Amino acid sequence: MDELKGIHHVTAITSSAEKIYDFFTYILGMRLIKKSVNQDDIQTYHLFFADDVGNAGTDMTFFDFPGIPKGVHGTNEISKTSFRVPSDAALYYWVSRFDRFEVKHSGIKEQFGKKTLSFVDFDDQQYQLISDEHNKGVASGTPWQKGPIPLEYAITGLGPIFVRTAHFDYFKEMMEKVLLFKEIDHEGSFHLFEVGEGGNGAQVIVESNVILPQACQGFGTVHHAAFRVEDRSVLEEWIKRMEAFQFRTSGYVNRYFFESLYVNVAPQILFEFATDGPGFMGDEPYETLGEKLSLPPFLEPKREQIEQLVRPIDTVRSTKEFVKEYEK
Repeated sequence: MDELKGIHHVTAITSSAEKIYDFFTYILGMRLIKKSVNQDDIQTYHLFFADDVGNAGTDMTFFDFPGIPKGVHGTNEISKTSFRVPSDAALYYWVSRFDRFEVKHSGIKEQFGKKTLSFVDFDDQQYQLISDEHNKGVASGTPWQKGPIPLEYAITGLGPIFVRTAHFDYFKEMMEKVLLFKEIDHEGSFHLFEVGEGGNGAQVIVESNVILPQACQGFGTVHHAAFRVEDRSVLEEWIKRMEAFQFRTSGYVNRYFFESLYVNVAPQILFEFATDGPGFMGDEPYETLGEKLSLPPFLEPKREQIEQLVRPIDTVRSTKEFVKEYEK
């Protein structure tokens, strides 16, 4: 059985496609590599932010479902998303930057031997930066070359995802026996699981929590997290494996940018298994990634209808020059 390769992407819900575009582009310095729509709800934007070329393991994506209420953080949710930065020194850069832009943050802390910096966006979506200084394992991506962040401090990909659960014993058994992760450390109620080559790009931190109320999904919360598989043949192995363990699955789904399987592995915890390819470079040139509405082939005949349903968002960056912003 081929092991999972690490984190593929995280998909969350935002109250505003425009505001999340500004936050990720101008504050976090991540590149919008695809402006698309939810393939199951075509009036909803699906924005993909990633590294310079959209490598698997680097992208965080957002839906902006019309009329959805604000989510409530609690137990039984994918609670936080991590982004990798090259060094401990980078975190000090980000503290200064967050202070300047009035982004709420926790200050630099340490967990499982790694320096981290937790912060939130305008929806109270939970994130952290994690230093790769002492990291080994899955390679990270390439920072956005023309973005506003000096490359030595810039975000390079996804780090550990956090899951909070009231059913830790079950979740540990599922992670180890079904998904083939290994628990390699724990600190208090936090347990560190790792798969494949390991390191920041292939870890899940599971928090055992029976005190907080049940989380409620809405804007400001994570919709699902995805793990990397090599290709379609490995994906088919995982489809068979999850069905053999009697999980309810989506079956094979072709998302055009990658091929997928969705599985509810626990109450309110949706995991996806996604192939590394074909990726995001097939329908737009590198220079203008994310600037036009990108649709998978089966939705292309509905382009005119879709463009009337979704409001225009100006995502043109190829005509702009970003000055690298060094913090004082």
